[in-house]
Amino acid sequence: MEILRVEHLCKTYGKGENRVKALDDVSFSVEKGEFVAIIGPSGSGKSTLLHILGGVDHPTSGKVYMDGSDVYSQNDEQLAVFRRRQVGLIYQFYNLIPVLNVTENITLPVLMDGRQVNQERLQELLVTLKLQGREEHLPNQLSGGQQQRVSIGRALMNAPAVVLADEPTGNLDSKNSQEIVELLKMSNKKYNQTLIVITHDENIALQADRILAIEDGKIIRDEVIRR
Repeated sequence: MEILRVEHLCKTYGKGENRVKALDDVSFSVEKGEFVAIIGPSGSGKSTLLHILGGVDHPTSGKVYMDGSDVYSQNDEQLAVFRRRQVGLIYQFYNLIPVLNVTENITLPVLMDGRQVNQERLQELLVTLKLQGREEHLPNQLSGGQQQRVSIGRALMNAPAVVLADEPTGNLDSKNSQEIVELLKMSNKKYNQTLIVITHDENIALQADRILAIEDGKIIRDEVIRR
């Protein structure tokens, strides 16, 4: 079943001689529960694509459909709700709130949505992410690997349909990197969440179901690794 469809997506920045085409007529679809790795050199348009999929950056032209709905036909308020409920974003630099503890950072999207925290899900995530006993710790009291686990917990707390990760292991050593990848794969299988990961790491890409290679804003390869 299709969860995501992108049609003729274009994104340009600047004007005249300074005009840069970050995405150039990108089209593809993703099935529910699929694990897709997006690879390509720096400046190829990977992060731009991920931000547009997540409702963070508007396309210049083209369409993004999530679960059959046109994402960019929504107003700003609806887009904010979409970002909180439909997608989970994980960044390379964690983006945790420094004055909030582990539990507060993880539950922030739920609280911002004006909803009650599902305590059962919170406890399950704390156990799965090996963060028990760290609930009251602030980000500066955690290792890089632990901070990235908190950011994963925050992304998964709302049980989003699609998890988008932008170089989630870029700041981690090889041991922590593989642990983070295993956690993402576990959430992909356990919760049947669609997982789209940008990575420079070939070992991570080869663990995906499918690889999309981007160069100069275009998809140059779409390869199924496993079904």
